[in-house]
Amino acid sequence: MLELAILGFLADQPLHGYLLKRRIAQLTGHIRPIADGTLYPAVKRLERAGLLTRRAEPGTRAAPRQMLVLTDQGRAELNRRLREPDELEISDENRWFVLLAFLRHVEEPAARDDVLRRRLAFLRTPSSFFYDGDRPVRAEELTDPYRRGLLTIARATSRAELAWLGEMLGEPVEPA
Repeated sequence: MLELAILGFLADQPLHGYLLKRRIAQLTGHIRPIADGTLYPAVKRLERAGLLTRRAEPGTRAAPRQMLVLTDQGRAELNRRLREPDELEISDENRWFVLLAFLRHVEEPAARDDVLRRRLAFLRTPSSFFYDGDRPVRAEELTDPYRRGLLTIARATSRAELAWLGEMLGEPVEPA
């Protein structure tokens, strides 16, 4: 998820490390704050792999800043990751949101739609946070108001996403 966010933000524009960290935190920070000890090793891995480079730019009031720039190879890798997300990137809401934030970088509408259809298929699969044996428990079955609230909120979120997916794909999508 972190590497995808780095590649995605650098596809938008070259950034220095501090600004990249801030952008990632704005996207995911309410869930997972990003530490320097996590970000900079990931940047170095991507740089060693040839997916990004650094270039010095004059600082406004200080020493030159090291700008991170996506390479052609990095752009191709971003495109591959966006077109071929793994199952966790489709099913995990936090990872899905990161992928969705950069899906516009895939130029072919059919390839973007394929990714959206995978998410749609996932959302149509009955699931719950709570089970009675193998059967998903519905909000209406719960007496615990907090668990019922969790399922009610999750259902509303899923319905909103299903409606949006239907709009994007140009096809009616029935709520789960």
